[in-house]
Amino acid sequence: MAEEQELDLVEISPNANPPVCKIMDYKKFVYEQKKREKVMKSKATKVIIKEIRFGPNTDDHDYEFKKKHAIKFLKDGAKLKAYVFFKGRSIIYKDQGEILLLKLAQELEDLGKVEQMPKLEGKRMIMFIAPKKK
Repeated sequence: MAEEQELDLVEISPNANPPVCKIMDYKKFVYEQKKREKVMKSKATKVIIKEIRFGPNTDDHDYEFKKKHAIKFLKDGAKLKAYVFFKGRSIIYKDQGEILLLKLAQELEDLGKVEQMPKLEGKRMIMFIAPKKK
């Protein structure tokens, strides 16, 4: 039948009993499939992660400056990775670093929600904030 219509016999699902076949133009079928995949790929959202780095003894002015950047990132729809970097012996100020990150989370709670609470990984205390959906 396929040869009469000058088309191809395409096996749709080989595992079915009996196998399912369809008479169609195979090249057109492959083209349509690639086109569908391309559209699906373009619709997929890409997660952007922006980082903000603090020191354990970050001053108020520096903190406010970096908080403004954090607000901008969250409004743009990017995830925020805020971390406190402990250099040398400053690791003894772990509690100050955690207080700083929690203060940031509290001030940004109307724009985003905390995805991961502050957690110490090596010399960094990291916290993730995801933007709230509009």
